[in-house]
Amino acid sequence: MRAAVFLAWFCSLLLLAAGEQPRIPEEKLLVLTVATEETDGFRRFLRSARNFNYTVKVLGRGQKWSGGDFTTAPGGGQKVRLLKEALQEMESEDQVLLFTDSYDAVFASGPKELLRKFQQAKQRVVFSSERLIWPDRHLEDKHPHVREGNRFLGSGGFMGYLSNVKEMVADWTGEDGDSDQLFFTKIYIDPDKRKSFNITVDNKCRLFQNLHGALDDVVLKFEDGRVRARNVLTSVSCHEASTFMASGCDSSLSLSQSEGRIPVHLSGNQYLCGDHRHKSSRLVFQLQINYLGNYIPNSWTFETGCTTCQEDLRPLAALKDSEYPLVSIGIFIQQPTPFVSVFFERLLKLQYPKNRLKLFVYNQEPHHEHQVSSFLQDHGGLYRDVRSVTPEEDMDSAGARDLALDICRKDQDCEYFFNLDVEVVLKNENTLKILIEQNLPVVAPMITRAGRLWSNFWGAVSADGYYARSEDYVDIVQGRRVSQSLDPDMAFCHGLRSAGVFMFVTNMQTFGRILSTENYRSSHLHNDLWQIFENPVDWEERYIHENYSRIMKDQLIETPCPDVYWFPVFSDIACDHLVEEMEHFGKWSGGGQRGECS
Repeated sequence: MRAAVFLAWFCSLLLLAAGEQPRIPEEKLLVLTVATEETDGFRRFLRSARNFNYTVKVLGRGQKWSGGDFTTAPGGGQKVRLLKEALQEMESEDQVLLFTDSYDAVFASGPKELLRKFQQAKQRVVFSSERLIWPDRHLEDKHPHVREGNRFLGSGGFMGYLSNVKEMVADWTGEDGDSDQLFFTKIYIDPDKRKSFNITVDNKCRLFQNLHGALDDVVLKFEDGRVRARNVLTSVSCHEASTFMASGCDSSLSLSQSEGRIPVHLSGNQYLCGDHRHKSSRLVFQLQINYLGNYIPNSWTFETGCTTCQEDLRPLAALKDSEYPLVSIGIFIQQPTPFVSVFFERLLKLQYPKNRLKLFVYNQEPHHEHQVSSFLQDHGGLYRDVRSVTPEEDMDSAGARDLALDICRKDQDCEYFFNLDVEVVLKNENTLKILIEQNLPVVAPMITRAGRLWSNFWGAVSADGYYARSEDYVDIVQGRRVSQSLDPDMAFCHGLRSAGVFMFVTNMQTFGRILSTENYRSSHLHNDLWQIFENPVDWEERYIHENYSRIMKDQLIETPCPDVYWFPVFSDIACDHLVEEMEHFGKWSGGGQRGECS
């Protein structure tokens, strides 16, 4: 007790000695944001705010967005108008406001740290900073110079006292489509206004971290069950570190403070264009904030694993078969592929009511027409509906995928569309149930190619919209972190990102793998027999007897007569295929020419 009293007295003494103002109470902070519609990014922002108990007021909810699309010219004036209108109803002079974007932003820490760092800035209004100027690079020379860090103002996040912010936006008379950043920039570069409103920029990214021009500067830092973003470029001096500890008196905030800036607010600058912010840059920044948002705030740590994966689930266990969501499964065969018969066998084993499934089967490969028609003839009647597109219909893959999605969209009862390429080996019979229970807009089961770092998941996309490897790709694929002419799949993903829809992948269970199709030949009767080296796992499952591995352990070797040993090696299917393949060949090998029947 005495130690606690002494520590409190010591902290107070340090504050008085340093001549600092008393801490701003957390209840004095109000977060304001503009969100005319609820996107996945907006929900992520609110989740991070709730995690740290921020008080958030949303402006413009349900209104039509008229602030520009940011793809042809700068915009955002509507945000300033809505902010100005909201401030007219506020009167508390000691109120502190944080005005921030929300579609591309997350909090990494709570109000206590944010307010402390705001007070340490010793200004009444603090804007986020950026390394690159936007939207008018001709104003570069008018910006104040800084000895270290970012020089230019960013409007994606700023905070200040109500009276100062209200006075700052009072002169706004622009249109909704005008640039909010240009408006605030012109205030900042005017020496008289900058002094009058007491404005500065967070040039060392202690409060705000914008990713524009800083992608290589920001890394994740895991420590003691927490995860933060760290700016490795702006280091903390010894003097600043000692000031931080003295004024804070809070050892829990020591996460790598001696190594770099630990921002409280992260912004991905989602809607970017103009002089520097073209579409490719917009994509990269958007993906980077998505990457950081997978971990911050504490969504995944090494100690806890995924902390959000069990939230907002949609349980199916208590439902009757007739109550299950209707799912349309799109099956796509675009090239000669091994083990297609096994694919349809596994499809039959999916643990989901067949009368709640609709099938769309697209086959571009004549070689597999017999397997498709046999499956539909024997089992098509089990499903609610079946639609088949044959090679004779001459429909390309993109058109087929659009058609499959349209069929589901036009059916009012269809709740989900499940895309399934034939090269996917779906081993988990509960895959469909697991995905639906995740209750996510778009989710895929993690599947990999046996023995390789090849999967259906990529954690990053290049500036031109194609695959790129993210920092955490290997950890996710290997399960250590469990959780514009484009190809049809990349075009689909691009469309979702443009609409603000998040895509998820789950690796919390094992779902299956992906076949290799590169060297598959279709010149034999049973072509799968030749897949022993290209797809060894699938070849063994298909052709090796289920008891082969138990020969020695369970003594399955029989000796019907001396020097004759009888034990299981091949499956019945393997024996049938071998015999049929030889009979189909129809002649003896010449003996002198190896590989004649290969």
